[in-house]
Amino acid sequence: MRLRFILAGLIILLTGNTLVAQITGDVLGMHNLGPGSKSPITGARTDSCAYCHAPHSGLNAGLWNQKLTTQTYSVYTSNTEKNSGTQPILGADSNQCLSCHDGTVAVGSTVAYGQVTMNGSMNSVDVFGSNMQSSHPFSLAPPLKDSIHLFASLASNGHTGDATGAVKLIKGSVECTSCHNPHIQAKDLISQNFLVKDGSGGTLCLACHDPTRQVGGKVNPLADWPTGAHALSANKIAPEALLGSYTTVAADACLSCHTPHNASGASELLRGQNEQDCIACHNGANVSAMAPNANVFAEYAAPKVGHPFPASTNPHDTAESVLLNNNRHATCVDCHNSHAAEPVGAFPDPPLIRISQRNIAGISAADGTTVLTPAINQYENCLRCHSSSAGKLVQTIYGYFPIREVSDGDPLDLTKQFALASTSSHPVMHPRNSALNQPSLLPNMLNLDGVKQGRAMGTQILCTDCHNSDDNREFGGLGANGPHGSKWTHILERRYEFSQATLPGGAINNLFPNPDTGATGPYALCAKCHDLAGQILQNTSWAHHSSHINLGLSCSTCHTAHGMGATSGVVSGERLINFDLNVVAKNAGLPITYNRATNSCVLVCHLASHNPDHSVTLRAPSRGPGGKL
Repeated sequence: MRLRFILAGLIILLTGNTLVAQITGDVLGMHNLGPGSKSPITGARTDSCAYCHAPHSGLNAGLWNQKLTTQTYSVYTSNTEKNSGTQPILGADSNQCLSCHDGTVAVGSTVAYGQVTMNGSMNSVDVFGSNMQSSHPFSLAPPLKDSIHLFASLASNGHTGDATGAVKLIKGSVECTSCHNPHIQAKDLISQNFLVKDGSGGTLCLACHDPTRQVGGKVNPLADWPTGAHALSANKIAPEALLGSYTTVAADACLSCHTPHNASGASELLRGQNEQDCIACHNGANVSAMAPNANVFAEYAAPKVGHPFPASTNPHDTAESVLLNNNRHATCVDCHNSHAAEPVGAFPDPPLIRISQRNIAGISAADGTTVLTPAINQYENCLRCHSSSAGKLVQTIYGYFPIREVSDGDPLDLTKQFALASTSSHPVMHPRNSALNQPSLLPNMLNLDGVKQGRAMGTQILCTDCHNSDDNREFGGLGANGPHGSKWTHILERRYEFSQATLPGGAINNLFPNPDTGATGPYALCAKCHDLAGQILQNTSWAHHSSHINLGLSCSTCHTAHGMGATSGVVSGERLINFDLNVVAKNAGLPITYNRATNSCVLVCHLASHNPDHSVTLRAPSRGPGGKL
């Protein structure tokens, strides 16, 4: 008998020592409402547990003592969420938590002891009110429905993917206590928000959301998260970013972009809607050690112009069509998948998409409508907006827009302009014609300085070889790669001037005589790939190049920059010849024509009539006897 008492005492002693070793400091934390505690609201009762529990005369559920809320909530909804929320069951876990946190029942309104005298008030961020649309869905309607981005076990047997068992379903549903333990504030020593476990690295989110799951041909929107930049980056987050408690991007993980409570909108639990969510880090201020080229939003600062962000009338939505019909916007997630994107260390050969755009959707160049998930080639992502979609507009903010002599009826549909069947086009969506003599083509593209050689020319180019940040890293700058924004028109990487005339055929009002063919001249973009001084001005590809350029005319007067969307019997489209009808006009009512074999055209341009007999007559002023050149 005495030995049994000794063993019992030893067990109690050992258990007591273990508890002391595990629990340090104030276990209840802010939930200790007793006088003198650190909580923003304190009461007169010294027995801290009594504010929530009563050993006698409490409610049946867990000896509950706080009066229960009967509030009706508007719950989280989204057009991609298969599980719908219901009203919390009276007396169940979430209802108990909300009996303080919805603000309808005074703290200290106990069942057993009446209203306890309280001082102070709850922090406003901890009072949710009746609108729970901006909080993680809870009290879900049973049974749980499966989804490609969830652990299969949630629907099949009611278990999360958390091997420790700390994150769990409550009676088959997500409740407040799935993620929060109200009795211990600091199991996570950094984010002391009563979490059931250390939540760094997104461990609470990844207990239910499975980025590795593959089911048939379905697309997992979280795919490749484990190797993505936001899962691995050790860059430090400044407190001013207000992205939570963790100090690095990798530790913050999902919480860098999402928040389980008090999100900015009713869908996707984003901290900021659309691009505002990305600005918090990619503004060059709130994350230390981030490379200068990651400061993407510097590319939108005046005088630069970038892709149009969504407005309240055309917001981005996760469930929207990949082909953006009548919903013109270009938010970050239209071009980047934040779960999978990686920093670009090496640039693959065109036309392959870069890993900064990994797992983003696209549209097939074959027909301009077929959805590709994911896009394989960079141009396929661009075609979400720049193909057959309805509602395309010519926006004046991007600068002058030429009107071409030959058009298929939609001058903004690039699938036709770059098509393999096109008479001629820049080799974006197909390899260039190696059989066609192109003497002006350089062996390497030139960097932004116009001197240093960049990427080898190859047989195909990218959309971003022309449409790019004007200080992009790929071609020698320090800024972000891609068509985020530029000081040049049409989000072009370099200067590209368009000849313009007050009237077609009249005097061109922005001539560039004595041409500067260098990196800052009016032909800088063309000079990236074409040898202007050594070939174009030497007339190696066309007999009259030098005379036109020395007059100060731009390439755009005669050449279309993309490709021929259609052909006609009078303008063949060879070598991208497609006259700008804002600049040239008909000569005496004759069709505008171009004949490469005779190096001649029939039209009027810059007060000069190009005649069918290959002569050129100056209209005014005259330059010689008979007014002929």
